[in-house]
Amino acid sequence: MHQQRKEIGTANPVRPGPFHRALSEAVEHRGLSLSRIRAHLAARGVSVAESTLSYWQRGLRHPSTPKSLDVVRALEAVLGLAPDSLVVLIGPQRRESDRRPSLPELRQSWTETCSLLDELNDATGAVGNAKLDVVTVVDVLTMTAEGRIVEITSTMVVRARETGADGFVVTHQDEPGTDMEATTVVATDGCRRGRVRRSTSSPGMVFELLFDRGLTEGETHTFAFTLHLAASVRSTCFHRTVRSRMSAYLLRLRFDAGAIPARCVKTVREREDLPAVVSEPLFCGPGATVSAYFEDLGVGIAGIDLIWE
Repeated sequence: MHQQRKEIGTANPVRPGPFHRALSEAVEHRGLSLSRIRAHLAARGVSVAESTLSYWQRGLRHPSTPKSLDVVRALEAVLGLAPDSLVVLIGPQRRESDRRPSLPELRQSWTETCSLLDELNDATGAVGNAKLDVVTVVDVLTMTAEGRIVEITSTMVVRARETGADGFVVTHQDEPGTDMEATTVVATDGCRRGRVRRSTSSPGMVFELLFDRGLTEGETHTFAFTLHLAASVRSTCFHRTVRSRMSAYLLRLRFDAGAIPARCVKTVREREDLPAVVSEPLFCGPGATVSAYFEDLGVGIAGIDLIWE
């Protein structure tokens, strides 16, 4: 049986709230997938990540920035709702940066991102990291006046466990609400970019960096790349997941001079859900830069927590 759908522009009723339930019911009534809604928004000149729409619909995030309110108004038109019928349901919200995802949310998001690795590993010519040890990493982050991470430049030194290693796969997990389609990867030294896979259900991506030749057993190789990010919320931390013993890790954060956190803390955790085994205060030096240096890291999570006023 053919189901008649409302045309875009026809004012459909909207439930009185809360916002995420009203949005969810409007999406269901319209009968469009989130990917199709995103396409309709793009046709109107409005860009938003599908993961952001999913977070809003599930009540895990709320639109709060001027840009996100523009997205909501465009959503009203796409879903056939009266102007401002969703906007008025948003209400006063805490800053996005004041509410971190819960541990189950983080685990689910990370699982969804890591599932992209299966797509690369199952393909012919998959690179993988099984033949390599990560020896040293230097991460340099640039942050905006709003406290968002806008750029990450990573320099890595790896050592071949066996002959034939010819590339490295990077897994990157970003802030909730990030438009992953707008996040780009540039290979800058010692490698070239291979395949890139972006998640539609989490703020994450995986990508290959190819060396163009196979390494011999025991040989070291240095390469670098830069991520240009499109994060929409203020960052409260940056952590690197360490999967095997690492000799040294240097993390540097470059802040805008007018937006320096109240506190910066160097942290090491064995797992995300465990207390920090290292928690040391850091101090910004000249140039509004803070650095954390780690030696002889084991499996775990190392990085810097940011505490804003």
